This record gives sequence, C-alpha cells and structure tokens, in this order.
Amino acid sequence: MEKPASIYTLNFVLLCVSNFLFSASFSMIIPELPDYLASLGGKEYIGYIIALFTLTAALSRPFSGKLTDHIGRIPVMAFGSLVCFLCGGLYPIIHTVQGFLFLRFLHGMSTGTKPTATAAYVADIIPENRRGEAQGGLGIFTATGMSIGPAIGSYLASEIGLQEMFWISSVFALLSILILLRMKETLPKSMKSKLSGKLFKIGWSDVFEPTILPVFWIMLFVSFSSGVVVTLMPDISKIIGWHNKGLYFTIYTISSIVVRIFFSKTSDKYGRIPVLLYSALVLAAAMFLMVLAPSPLTVITSAILFGFAWGFNTPTLAAWTTDLANKNHMGRAMATMYIALELGIGLGALFAGQVYQGFAKNIPLPFLMSGILAIIAFISLLKYRHKLA
Repeated sequence: MEKPASIYTLNFVLLCVSNFLFSASFSMIIPELPDYLASLGGKEYIGYIIALFTLTAALSRPFSGKLTDHIGRIPVMAFGSLVCFLCGGLYPIIHTVQGFLFLRFLHGMSTGTKPTATAAYVADIIPENRRGEAQGGLGIFTATGMSIGPAIGSYLASEIGLQEMFWISSVFALLSILILLRMKETLPKSMKSKLSGKLFKIGWSDVFEPTILPVFWIMLFVSFSSGVVVTLMPDISKIIGWHNKGLYFTIYTISSIVVRIFFSKTSDKYGRIPVLLYSALVLAAAMFLMVLAPSPLTVITSAILFGFAWGFNTPTLAAWTTDLANKNHMGRAMATMYIALELGIGLGALFAGQVYQGFAKNIPLPFLMSGILAIIAFISLLKYRHKLA
C-alpha cells in the first residue's frame, strides 16, 4: 500500500507556529491579571477578567465565521493576532478598574476571530480521515503556548516587571502576524467577496450552524470547568504556597500535550463519541478532586487529569465539527463550536467569581458544579450514541 502523504506541510507547520505564539501572547498575562486588577481597586471583579474576555469572543464568532467564509482565512487570523498585539501594549497605560475591564472586553476579539479561521484553514488542507490527527498536532503547539505563556508571564512579572511582561506579550502576537504573511490562502477565489458593510450584517443563520448541535452542547457543558479553573487557580496557587501562579497551567498543558502526541489518531480510529465519553469522565474526576481541601498533591493530580481530558476533548470536538458541518459553511460551523466554548468558559468564570468573592471556603462549589456538568455531557453523549445506533 502507498504510504499516505504527510499532513505536516509547510503551510500547516507555519500555522502551528503562529498558533503557538498567539496562544502564548494572550495566556502569558492571565496569572497576573487578578493581582493587577486588585491593585487598581477591583478585587471584587475577579470573575469578570475571563467572563468579559469570553463574552466578546462569543459575540465576535458570528462575524469571524462569516468573514472567514467570504474574505479568507488568513485575514481573519491576522486580525485576531493584531488585537492581541494592541491590547498587550495598552494594559500598562490603563490605571482604572473601568478601563481595565473595557480592555478585557476588547481583548476577547482576539480569540473570537483567530481560532475560527485557523480551524477552517485546517479543514481546508487536511484529508477528512486525518482531521483528528491534524487537530491533535495543531493542539500540541497551541497547548505548548498556553503552557509556556503563564509560566513565562509570572517569571517576567517578578523578575523584570509587570509592564515589560505586557509588552513582551505584544511582541509574541506581532511575530504570530508576520508568520501568517508567509502562508497561502485556502479559500477558493470563487467563494471570495470584497470586504463591505453587508458582511457585518448578521442574521440568525450566520450565528448558528444547526448541523453541529451535538458538538455545541457537549462543548458548552465541558468548557464551564475551564472558566472555573482560570478564575480560581491563581488564588489557589497562593493558598498552597506556589509562588509561580502559572504552574497549574503548565502541568495540565504538559499532560494534554502528552495525550496529543501519543493519542492524536484515536478519534480517527475509534470514533469521536467513544473518545469524548472517556474524556468527560476524566474531566469529572479532575473537578471533583478539587472539591477537597486544596493541597499540592490534589492540585497536581487534578491538573494532570484536567490536561488528559482536554487533550482528548479539544481535537476531537473540532474534528467532529468538521465531520458534521456543511462544507460551504465551515467558518460558520467553527464559529458555532467556539461560541459554545466561550459561553461555557464565560459562565464558569462568572459563576466562580461570584461564588468565590475572595473566601477560600467558597472554592469547592464551582468545582462541584463543573464536575456535575461533565457528567451531564457524558449522559448526553450516551443518549446521542444510542440515537445513532
């Protein structure tokens, strides 16, 4: 038999490197934002750090999906990195709580645009029977950026200063844009439209792709946990005596990278739903573990399990989206999937922030809720599999 061609073409490798830099850029600042907001007098708004970011990301998705399908994948990816570049440079000059929250709102447009176009680009250049593998490969670079970013951010903030950390995050985003300029556009010329005002007129058909409804609900349920983790983990790290508030993120991301390296082909071989059933149970275990009193052992174990769950979840849900989507509306399908992601993260962050309020005794409840929603995802997947049988 003829050996299948490698999926790791120049365009795919460049896309992976760009995603690494982009992920590192916006994740680099996350562990330091709660203390930064507190220094401005906004400790009670900690839940809004992620909630506002994901709200704008979700609101941006219908526009990014439509623009991805009409003007091209690369321009939309470049815009997302450009937002990161500009916002990173603006944080140091913002000195009010209101200004900070507004900037977080604007910053969310970055992840509301680039990942949508990135996922559509992957669907364009990768054969259908290898999409799980490709999403896993891309995810390694993305996850590495998200792992290295928080650790680098905390180190830079403590060693050279918070202002310099923000500026370096901008440099990462700029490099992400420059790499995109070397890539070839994949949207066929026959499908392209000129940029005009009508492309920004959004109807319900531009917001939601009904063919991927199963993906939407599963992503919504499981992503709630990410909002809880991102919101509470910096303070939990301080409670257990960790000086680097990005350490949890490093551990869980390394765990997810291990999964992507060794099991990226699993959903291509065994199917999307069996893999998601497994990952939902692992995610539930990671969240229920955090209901216990936090200690280095429980936090590390939870981080490893959390990484395993998302190492399977992210590429499998993305591949399932491309399986179910209308091929002429791939951007819209990816936008719908990411709307669910952002809604889940935003709701999780908002819930965690409102419950926590700076009191350690309130930490278990958001994690308990996250575990329950992971179990609901598991039950939903079982019902969907039975329906297909």
